[in-house]
Amino acid sequence: MIAKLSGRLDEVGEDWAIVDVQGVGYLVHCSARTLRALGEVGEGCTVHTDLQVSENDMRLLGFAESAERDWFRLLTQVQGVGSKVALAILSALSTGELRDACAGGDAASVARANGVGPKLAGRIVNELKDKAGALPGGGMAGATVGAATPAGGASADAVSALENLGFKPAVAAQAVARAQAELGEGAGESDLIRVALKKAAG
Repeated sequence: MIAKLSGRLDEVGEDWAIVDVQGVGYLVHCSARTLRALGEVGEGCTVHTDLQVSENDMRLLGFAESAERDWFRLLTQVQGVGSKVALAILSALSTGELRDACAGGDAASVARANGVGPKLAGRIVNELKDKAGALPGGGMAGATVGAATPAGGASADAVSALENLGFKPAVAAQAVARAQAELGEGAGESDLIRVALKKAAG
């Protein structure tokens, strides 16, 4: 799977960009925030990517930072949220604002995104509020989880692993956040799981 592209920004559209990597142009669909962050056409850029494959389509989604990609993956797990809606949400809200909205039950903020009605916004907030603490973003109410900001996909994978072991999402997220604070930002998934298990069971 293509996880990251580093090359030259070749062309930009309303919701996409073409990144030239050694003569090969990759079309990546992006949020408005990512498009702004990529810089000017002709300049070098790096895009974190997620490849989505369906029966009749294959598309590459691009993100200026891995935190945005983590949130995109989480959003598209919610029923009714496809890649287009997820990018619209990430265009309207920064990862920090999205994290705070989910943690605080603020569906109105999520509903600011194009194509997101109150009902869908409420579902997003309800389903993701317990996972918000384990993903990068802004500050969060609640000192224990907010004190740590787990970075990258390792923390999200660790939370998922704990959930698969039977821990509730809120407990898993809090345990991983505490493990991240203890181990530091560069901690790998296996170390996060090991320490988080001790904290969740303790």
